[in-house]
Amino acid sequence: MGTTGTYFNGSSSYSAQLNQEIAQAVKVASAPLSQLNSNVSLLQSQSGELTTLQGDFGSILTAVQSLDQASNGGSLTASVSDGNVATATLDSTAAISGGTYDLDVINAGSPTTTVSNSDLLTVTDPSSTSISSSSSFTLTVGTSTYTINPSANNLDALAQAINTSGAGVNATIVNIGSPTSPDYRLSLQSTALGDVNIQLNDGTQNLLTTSTTGAPAQYLVNGQPASPNPPISSDTDTITLAPGLTVNLLAPGDTTITVASNSSNAANALSSFVAAYNQAVSDLNTNFGSAGGALTGNSIVLALQQSLQGLTGFSGGTGAAQNLTDLGIGFNQTGQLTFDQAQFSAVASSNPSDVAAFLGSAESGTGFLGSATNILNGLGNATSGVFEASDSSVQSQITIDNSQITAVQAQVTQVQNQMTAQMSAADSLIASLQSQATYFTNYFQAEQDEQIAIANG
Repeated sequence: MGTTGTYFNGSSSYSAQLNQEIAQAVKVASAPLSQLNSNVSLLQSQSGELTTLQGDFGSILTAVQSLDQASNGGSLTASVSDGNVATATLDSTAAISGGTYDLDVINAGSPTTTVSNSDLLTVTDPSSTSISSSSSFTLTVGTSTYTINPSANNLDALAQAINTSGAGVNATIVNIGSPTSPDYRLSLQSTALGDVNIQLNDGTQNLLTTSTTGAPAQYLVNGQPASPNPPISSDTDTITLAPGLTVNLLAPGDTTITVASNSSNAANALSSFVAAYNQAVSDLNTNFGSAGGALTGNSIVLALQQSLQGLTGFSGGTGAAQNLTDLGIGFNQTGQLTFDQAQFSAVASSNPSDVAAFLGSAESGTGFLGSATNILNGLGNATSGVFEASDSSVQSQITIDNSQITAVQAQVTQVQNQMTAQMSAADSLIASLQSQATYFTNYFQAEQDEQIAIANG
């Protein structure tokens, strides 16, 4: 609201002074707005700083989560000496110590395949005709039976009904005729490896003939079971060789599967942790000192600083890894972290169990990862975290100040309107009086002039 200018256009000689009186009244009434607007500006800056710092600490948590994933299974790799015989994958339950497995695939296994009989109805268009006119079929897979009710009397609908029945087979339609004289047959293949009984009956006859009898997968691990015991048999080509180690059998042959520690994932996660930590330190340091940022003097700055100290000050475990320094993480002269990846790789390679014990896991709440996760989750808790509490307080005060600004502005408007009305009325009265004074002054001057003229006449 302005404090100078013309609030009304007066006609008296005092209109300028009267406008100044209004301006002065408006200025006095507007005085609280300056402080309130300044407060809101500071609070908005504080909210922006809180958003920045919350993002910084969120990045630290992301790095900790990546380290947790890398150190609890993600830091192991599985290599296969002959990828034509088998492939291998690991999950988070894989043993930390790794190991070597000699795998002898005797038979990669095969499914049982059946095809509809040649003496059935010849199907030249599977979308319009079927191998049987029946509307209900009984499917047998192994020792289990299933009722199959196609949505239409055609081969396409029959195959679709079988595939959605939950039976352990896959139904396909194959053309064993020529392109010009098609002969579409129904083919069922077991999802399990081995000699599986598969039959489809339309109520009057069996409709399938076995074209290929399947065989189970057979293999030895580290020479076991030893002869004369039979090899391990499986009805699937995907086997669990050890906790967390899954192997897919491809073909007969010998191969060696090696599970070993790979520290590169954990090293990358630690590098990200250091970078995120340093960014948080940089942004937090802008809120110290006489020229500090919007949060200077705010209790959250000290709370966050103590949290950072809690992260880097953790110690635990035994042996070669008892603190972050042992993992190659240190401080430089500016208070930021440094990371010696070569040192970490060396200790992770020579003492993987010590490193694993120190790091622990977020899920179990142990080690550095458990401690760091608890600290960071506590800061970002949606109901009790310091970020939520501080920002809620700031936003609440902004709302209060804006309400006060609105109220003061309304008061200023009221003062201005009242003063303008009063001063305008006063100006009109003064103008009227001045007009009368001028009239009488002129009247008496005229009378005086006339008397003088008569006297001189």
